[in-house]
Amino acid sequence: MELSWSSLKKRELAKGLYFTPDRRPYIEASARDGLLNPPQGDPSLFTTAYLHEPSQVRTEFSAAGLTPRGQYCLEGTAWLMGDVSSWLDNPERRELVLRAMRLTESVPSLLGVSGHLLTAGSKPTDRQS
Repeated sequence: MELSWSSLKKRELAKGLYFTPDRRPYIEASARDGLLNPPQGDPSLFTTAYLHEPSQVRTEFSAAGLTPRGQYCLEGTAWLMGDVSSWLDNPERRELVLRAMRLTESVPSLLGVSGHLLTAGSKPTDRQS
């Protein structure tokens, strides 16, 4: 599972964190080089990670000898709705949110909107008859 760097930038903007002077250099650096390397002492930024664009993950799969079979948004675009929890608490509205997520979970132009991306693949098999 990979975190999309374009999603990171969008989330930082949505939360207003980009406009916090001490956060801005960190956000800009991760957008430039794809390395999420949090400053010491910030518990909300708990790990170092390599951020990818969706197409980069497919390329890495292929380079490793794997065949990419699909890519899926794990959170999808629901986070853009704001208080998605209230939608999920209502059974009728929940079904609409989940339906929309299923329809858009693999749309290439939307993959980078999700906070996390799952790429599924397979490795070649040596089948001898």
